[in-house]
Parts: sequence; structure tokens; C-alpha cells
Amino acid sequence: MKKIIYILSFLMLALTVRVSAQNELTTYLETAAENNPGLKVKFNEYMAALEKVPQVGALPDPTFAFGYFIQPVETRVGPQQAKISASQMFPWFGTLSSRENSVEAMAKAKYEVFEEAKSKLFYDVKSTYYNLFFMHQAIDITIENIDILASFKGLANIKVESGSASAVDAYRVQMEINDLENQLALLKDNAQVLSVKFNSFLNVDVNSNIQMGEKLTGVELLDKHLALDSVLMNNNTLAAFDYQIEDLQYRQKVASKEGLPQFNIGFDYTFIGEGNSTASNAGQDAFMFPKVGITIPLYRNKYKAKVQEVIYLQEAKTNEKTDKENSITVLFEIVWKDYQDALRRTVLYEEQEELAEKSLSILESEYATSNLNFEEILRMERKLLKYALEMQKATADKEAAVAFIQYLQGQ
Repeated sequence: MKKIIYILSFLMLALTVRVSAQNELTTYLETAAENNPGLKVKFNEYMAALEKVPQVGALPDPTFAFGYFIQPVETRVGPQQAKISASQMFPWFGTLSSRENSVEAMAKAKYEVFEEAKSKLFYDVKSTYYNLFFMHQAIDITIENIDILASFKGLANIKVESGSASAVDAYRVQMEINDLENQLALLKDNAQVLSVKFNSFLNVDVNSNIQMGEKLTGVELLDKHLALDSVLMNNNTLAAFDYQIEDLQYRQKVASKEGLPQFNIGFDYTFIGEGNSTASNAGQDAFMFPKVGITIPLYRNKYKAKVQEVIYLQEAKTNEKTDKENSITVLFEIVWKDYQDALRRTVLYEEQEELAEKSLSILESEYATSNLNFEEILRMERKLLKYALEMQKATADKEAAVAFIQYLQGQ
């Protein structure tokens, strides 16, 4: 309950803009959760761990024996012909429950491993989707810039025909167009690779069409410390360590109880034949119940070593968790830095793109009415293309950083 409240309080500090891309992405995440074979492996391992609970919680199998006397043993009441015996071993009180608790803790750890795998899968799907979204945007922007250059080429040809410009201007434009067409082909190849990668996460046909929204979801994380606290509280790997430590605590109890006596309760039934005895109970079968035994653990060093072994493992697992917390904290700092950098770049390139568009419009007008150096127009057009691409890349990077933080939070 505490975990749920904490998550809700954190989400209240996030500003979310719902757009069509989010709806598409949510559908793909559901498909990945249902189809991904790697995720199914982790889930089946968790289910297998649950099946161990009834195994360790059961008593040892009872022992049953039958004996037949080839040469009957004569007794006061008659000859012994056959004998049946059965017994059940009972461990010390609380041993079975401790074993069950130990296995249940390990099953919970397996579940956290499954949840971690699901969170990692969701991050892979999201980040690939964002990169693919950027590729599609880059393709559209590149095609748009090729069209712009084509209009520049037409303007340059008009000026060349009128004798007010050199044919070099038209050649320069065509060179720029050739470069962009080559870049466009590379972008399309990259988009194809990302599409195959994305569909593989969903375990669908690699050539399946991927629906892309018009915009990416805009999420801004407003509090760094709260985000880090949420990571350390909800991270699946750290939660798995907690259950592993809990498992070792129960294993210590089991090791201690194994050094205590075990009890054996059973019965014997002896078949007595009719002999020459004149006793009143002659020929009457003999039944002995209960037959009680006890196992005494005399070799104490073995059981002390078992307990000490688990104590060392607990200390090792606790230190391992602390080391993982430190690693996650460092990783969070790196991702938060990337997130802040993406935010700054988003603001910067949005402004730069706007200024480049205005500058290009002015330069185009001046070139049409004067003999302005055409190189300035091409240089500004290259800047406009760069800023437009960098703007989209910054947006995709920001969303990828948010997705990774959500992965660390176990979402």
C-alpha cells in the first residue's frame, strides 16, 4: 500500500500531455507484454518457483515394510509368519513452515525478476519507438528541405538565364540536393533496421507496419530527489534483493532446526500362526502402536557450519544490495543529466530553428532582388536543416531518458 501511495504522489508531480502517439505506444506495450518470448521465460521461471512451496512443506514420505518368515519363529503364543510395519518421520516443530517461507520468499524474488524484465522490455520498446519516430521525422524534414532546395535551384536558374548570377549557384544547389538524397537513403535504411528491431520486441512479423503518432508524449519530471527516492523504493532488482535476504533468514531458521531431534512414529503388526501353545491368546496376531523413535543430531559441527554459512550469505547479499543501490544512484544521475540536457536542447533548437527560418526567408528575398552571395542562402538552409533535426532528436532523447527513469522505478 505504501508503495502505491508513493507512486501516486510522484505521478502527481509529472506533467503529462496526452497525444495520439501515446495511445499507439500503449497498444504496442500490451502486445509486447503478451508476446515477448524472453518475458515468458521469466514468468514461467516464477511459476516454477511457486510449485516448490508444496514440495518443501510436505512431510517426508512414510516408510512401509513387509517381512515374511521363511522359517517361522516360535513364540509363546504361536509361530510368527509375517510382519508389517509403517512409520512416519516428523521434523522439529516449525521446520516445514520455515522451509515454506524460504521458498515463498525466493518465488517473490523470481517475480521481481520477472517484473524487472517486463520494465526493461517496456523501456526497449519505448526507446526504439522514440528513435523510430525521430527517423520518420528526419525523413520528412529531409524531404521538405530537398523541396526547398529545388525551389532555390529554380530561382538560381532564373537568375542565371537573366545574366545576374553565375551557373555555379545552380551547381551548388544540385550538390546540396545530392547530399540530402544520399542522407535520405541512409535515414530510410536506419528506419528499416529500427522497424525490424521494434517488431522483434513484440514478437510479430518483422515487416509489420508500425503506426506512428503525430507527436510524442510530453512528460516533465519536476523533482529530482523525489524521482530518485521513487527509484530506490520501487526498483525491481532492489526488491528482489530484499526477498533474497528474507529467504536467507528463513534458511538460517531451517538450518538451526535441522540440528534439533526428529521424531519417528509408526506401528508393527505381526501375523501369528496356530501352534501347539495352550495359552489363551494363542494364534492371535500382535499389534504394536505407537512405535516411537527419535533421531539425535550428535555431530554438532555440521549443523553449526550450516547456520554460519547462511549468516555469511546474508551479509554478502546485504552488501550486494548496497552496491547495487550505489550503482543505480550513479546511473540515475547520468540519466537525469541526459534528461536535463535534452530539455535545454529542446528549448535551444526550437528558438534556433525559428531564427533560421526567418533568416532564410530574408536571404531568399535579398537574393531575388540583388546579387547577394548564394553561398549564404545554402549555409543558412543547412543550419535550418540541422536545427530541425536536432530539435526532433532532443525531443526523442528526452522521452527516452524519462522512459529509462521509469524503468528504474519498476514501471
